[in-house]
Amino acid sequence: MLSSGSGGNATYISSGKSALLVDSGLSCRELERRLAQIDTDPGSIDAIAITHEHVDHVAGVLPLSSRYEIPVHASAGTVRESPLRSHLDRINKLKASAPFTAGCLEVVPFPVPHDAAEPIGFTVSDGAVKVGVATDLGSQTLEVLASLAESDVVLLESNHDVEMLIDGPYPWFVKERIASPLGHLSNEDAADLIRAIRHAGLRHLVLVHLSETNNDPAITLESARKALGRKGAGVEISLGWQHRVGDTIVLD
Repeated sequence: MLSSGSGGNATYISSGKSALLVDSGLSCRELERRLAQIDTDPGSIDAIAITHEHVDHVAGVLPLSSRYEIPVHASAGTVRESPLRSHLDRINKLKASAPFTAGCLEVVPFPVPHDAAEPIGFTVSDGAVKVGVATDLGSQTLEVLASLAESDVVLLESNHDVEMLIDGPYPWFVKERIASPLGHLSNEDAADLIRAIRHAGLRHLVLVHLSETNNDPAITLESARKALGRKGAGVEISLGWQHRVGDTIVLD
């Protein structure tokens, strides 16, 4: 995770031969800086895949893709409701369940429930390892569960603690939006989803989009660990951070 949170989101996934950037919600300069921290040249990225049009996911897409000639993949709704609509020559419109490739990586979009025009998550595979990405969603659906099933790594939103959200400083209408089925997953919601998708082959769980106001990393980690239970004792858990690059996860 190069960055995760309401201030900007970006995830780098590489097979060693091919690379995908999921979202580009930081400035081009900051994305370059964070990629340098993992010894990665932005020019080596084969594609950028966008989950939805909110600014914390698209702010750096056009500058980065223009500077390094990186193709962008986004849903028609995302293109329509974002600055991407003025650069259609650079955008490949994707559809849920219709795979596309980024070098040797197969990327499969799937619909997620979120308050955006046509939001999606992704699974990414090189044929040996499957990574599931569901970073902004308000509830679990059959499509989400089916798509994340049998993943080796899952990047999953665990946005807020319910009590902290209720007691927190946000206006009530914002609290209602966050807690709605089209908002963001609470720690409890994320735990329910983890219980539904845990399996013997799950090796790493990355909890992302944690609210800096309405969550506590310790609560998030404890909730996820309880959800994994004894059968998931071997699963490594890490967090995505807003202000620094997260742990590098390497799977053989």
